[in-house]
Amino acid sequence: MSDIKLAAEARTEFGKGAARRIRRENKIPAVLYGHGTDPVHVTLPGHETMLAMRHSNALFSIELDGKTELVVAKDVQRTPVNSTIEHIDFLIVRRGEKIAVDVTVNIVGESAPGTIHFVEAQTLSVEALATNLPESVDVSIEGLEAGQHVTAGDVALPEGATLLTDPDAAVVAVSEPRGEVAEDEAEEGEAAEESAEAAESTEG
Repeated sequence: MSDIKLAAEARTEFGKGAARRIRRENKIPAVLYGHGTDPVHVTLPGHETMLAMRHSNALFSIELDGKTELVVAKDVQRTPVNSTIEHIDFLIVRRGEKIAVDVTVNIVGESAPGTIHFVEAQTLSVEALATNLPESVDVSIEGLEAGQHVTAGDVALPEGATLLTDPDAAVVAVSEPRGEVAEDEAEEGEAAEESAEAAESTEG
């Protein structure tokens, strides 16, 4: 995905009151940091930034005072009620540099009939070029039987990405629904009781 360009304004007011005023103007307070530079406090256009943040691990070109910085969002603070963005921390990156990011796990396919799957990890940690960060990874569960699982090491990563998560960490597990397991156990228990009663009757 190409860089998302956003025009920033330098921010000189700080504190909760200043942040509220910025948000009332439909803008978002943010900070740029990294590569040994002093943190740069800015405000960003609210609507454009909200739309851009729908993309995970997007690469941004922040234009400020005639200069452009390449950044990726490292921390996004949102309101608990409506998920409105309150503040963003951006990490300054360079072309050709690799950085660590978390990518969303997308489950594709269907496990074997009569089974259900449990997602053990919503994200995986990977290292990739800052200019080519994956948004997500697909994890196939097509045809998996009860008792089978997918580990982080089983997941096919996009070209150029390296897994940082423990390869043995479980990502998805497939099992039988609890109700069916309970019914099977109950039936086994009844069968055992009937066998025992039959044996007692024979002995008698």
